[in-house]
Amino acid sequence: MPRRRIDPTDGLAAVREWREGGAPRARVRTAVRFSLEELGELHPGRSVEVRVPPVGAVQILPGTTHRRGTPPAVVETDADTWLRLTVGDLAWGEAVAGGLVQASGERTDLSEFLPYLG
Repeated sequence: MPRRRIDPTDGLAAVREWREGGAPRARVRTAVRFSLEELGELHPGRSVEVRVPPVGAVQILPGTTHRRGTPPAVVETDADTWLRLTVGDLAWGEAVAGGLVQASGERTDLSEFLPYLG
């Protein structure tokens, strides 16, 4: 299980600041990192990598363990899209159809796990 680096109180506060608009870049990064940590806590594993470059990444879901190189299952998006997905302001299918999320490999449909913050 990944070690928590961001205090949940601070992480949720950063998410609220982002949602209210005008949050400084550092607070948006905190919100994204916290949300990735939270996803890892909720769905531990190493079979799917969720990336929000350049802010962070987390491996989730049990199954095939990935250790080096490009994982067989990757989900990638930008910070704003990721946060919108996690709080329910954007639906997974909408994000994928709109080209806001790139997902390749097995088990990369995260719709059943989103939203989880709010």
